[in-house]
Amino acid sequence: MRVVVGITGASGIIYAIRLLEELESRGIELFIIISDRARYIMDLECKDKKKVISRFAKRIHDNNDFSSPLASGSFRIDSMVIVPCSLKTLSAVANGYVDTLISRCAINCLKEGRKLILVIREMPLDLQTLRNMVKAREAGAVVMPAMPAFYHNPKTLDDIIDFVVGKILDQLGIDHELFRRWGE
Repeated sequence: MRVVVGITGASGIIYAIRLLEELESRGIELFIIISDRARYIMDLECKDKKKVISRFAKRIHDNNDFSSPLASGSFRIDSMVIVPCSLKTLSAVANGYVDTLISRCAINCLKEGRKLILVIREMPLDLQTLRNMVKAREAGAVVMPAMPAFYHNPKTLDDIIDFVVGKILDQLGIDHELFRRWGE
């Protein structure tokens, strides 16, 4: 399986880091694109986790590099997850605006019928954001606001993060035991 992980400049970079750890542990072939704003947010939120991202350095594509294979719909991938997905990136995807490699790859997923998961990390939601979510969904994207549940009785912050990452893995069709499912 080949998965692109786009990391944009919204709070919640820890979700991306945890997802990368889980995908790598399963032998998934990863392609990573990190926006400049995401690098800034990473410095604020995840100083101790930055080393995790550095181990993926050979797989990181520049967000402004339209000569990357990820810029072409003919480059074979199975799916893309944008986590966290900034409202700017949501708007680009919803409106077909290609200004970065992340948005180009996302639009390629939609036009090629591949799974695209947008993990929105924002609240409250204004009317235009809600409209963009609907437009992205109508275009074929899976819109997943990072909304953890509590029925599994999380004990730590990692338990809450794992719930969201587990829901992303569910959408990718990847088995996991990151949280106890309802009724189990």
